[in-house]
Amino acid sequence: MIREIKRYRSAGGVIALLAAVGCLALPGLASADAIASFHDGNRLFRDDLYWAALLRYREAAEAGLDTPLLHFNTGVAHYKAQQHIRARQSLLEAAQAPQLRAISHYNLGLNAYAAGDVDEALGWFRRAADQQQNEKIREYAFAAIGRLNAQIRTTDPILVREEQRREEQRPVAGFDIRARIGFGSDDNIFRAPSDPYIDFADPTLPIIVPETFSGTYLPVDFRAGYAINNLPYESFFGVYRMEGRFYDGDTENNADEYFHELRFGSEYDRREDSRRSRVYSAFAIAQHDEQYIDPDTGNPRISGGEEITDRMNYVRYGPEINTVQRFGNFGLGLRLKGQIWDYENAGVVPEYDHEYFLIGGNVQYKFLSSSLVRLTAEKSSRRYGSRPSFDLNGDQFITNPAVRYDYVEYGILARQRITDDMWFGFGYELLFREDRFEGYNDFTRDSYGFEFQWTPGPRFKVEMNAVYRLYDYPNAFAFNNPVAGPKTLETIDAEILATWRFNRHYRLEAELDYRETASTDTRIEYDRTRYSLSFVWEL
Repeated sequence: MIREIKRYRSAGGVIALLAAVGCLALPGLASADAIASFHDGNRLFRDDLYWAALLRYREAAEAGLDTPLLHFNTGVAHYKAQQHIRARQSLLEAAQAPQLRAISHYNLGLNAYAAGDVDEALGWFRRAADQQQNEKIREYAFAAIGRLNAQIRTTDPILVREEQRREEQRPVAGFDIRARIGFGSDDNIFRAPSDPYIDFADPTLPIIVPETFSGTYLPVDFRAGYAINNLPYESFFGVYRMEGRFYDGDTENNADEYFHELRFGSEYDRREDSRRSRVYSAFAIAQHDEQYIDPDTGNPRISGGEEITDRMNYVRYGPEINTVQRFGNFGLGLRLKGQIWDYENAGVVPEYDHEYFLIGGNVQYKFLSSSLVRLTAEKSSRRYGSRPSFDLNGDQFITNPAVRYDYVEYGILARQRITDDMWFGFGYELLFREDRFEGYNDFTRDSYGFEFQWTPGPRFKVEMNAVYRLYDYPNAFAFNNPVAGPKTLETIDAEILATWRFNRHYRLEAELDYRETASTDTRIEYDRTRYSLSFVWEL
């Protein structure tokens, strides 16, 4: 692997050393002996006498020479002498100079890889790839990123790798395993309303005083995948994942929730220069289990004298296809999906069984390497089997036709990189839902999103996401009762995720998740905050 990277590092060795000489001139205040020792060190370096070169560089420093170029050459010599800790220290000092920052970041990546720290190496290569000072260094950095990503099977969500895919030597087959377990705190486990309210859905109009439960939970996430790469650009894969939250307490564990999914398919991904062609196809089977709970009490819901706890359990299955075509700064995407959702038969109440179809596309343009704009459009439909629709009076008679909701959504997303390790984005989505019976549950939803990511070092990363959604129901009533007035709904979702990576296999994740819902239908109005700290292991 290191031999493959070295093929692309002429700027990281002697050529990089000579190229940097033209970037900074030696200060005139340095003594003649210091400058002579420095030039003698360069000569010894070119003769592959790295230890002798280091001795001359040290003599130059002791004689009063203190320049970024001296630190850079010293760092490269330490790297060649396999003194990786000292190489890192010297290259970090050299990186403080703007003229040497890009080439220092690239060589820091080479040094980290030689020291066995692949994650740190990726961080430095990404910084070198994001800069605009030296195009040749960017090309070398992109190639190094591609080879390291092929080795550890990870991708960066923003960076677009431009190395030629045909040069990658992919393994014939490989496993990908990820496990996460942690500890969390939830201040509103059952999403109970914040204040007492009158239940206009009950003819007796009782006053409901919700009970808010808080507690701790165990977040669990496990994923295992196996891929066979028997063709140059195509792989066949199978992936299993399980996610869940398990609460502590006799009542609190009514909020336990878990999810299984098995997915298998193929992926074709070919990249050449600034072009990319990707086709992903898969068939997925998933099972979701949770209890159907009354949020006011935390107890199982009852209908007609019978518990309907299992009403929200379902199995879904179906195919999906995603494709991406990219030509330079311009990209196109297409998404197709079809699913059947089979819910548990609760007996006395209608089932939520339905079919789901989606077709969507996007157009993306990168104005610069640090900014992009993406436009999306999607159309989808949910067609229920036995769930009756509501009429314009808010009544759900069993003689009404089954529910069918059709959706059309448009979106725009803009992202801008501020520095090598920081970027942000803004998004807007407009969603129309059509209730195909009488239009009672029609709505228009405006969504405003913000995202931010900061990677201050190769091991630490902070991500923030926030979305505000405003729903406009032209026909629906709160509590489905005209007496309660028109239905309104607003939601805020915010998430902060901080990651500290120890090495390639282990990392620590701290997460804050907040949701606030405001509505004239006070049954669904609540605030909820969850905190969690998790340990993650990856193969």
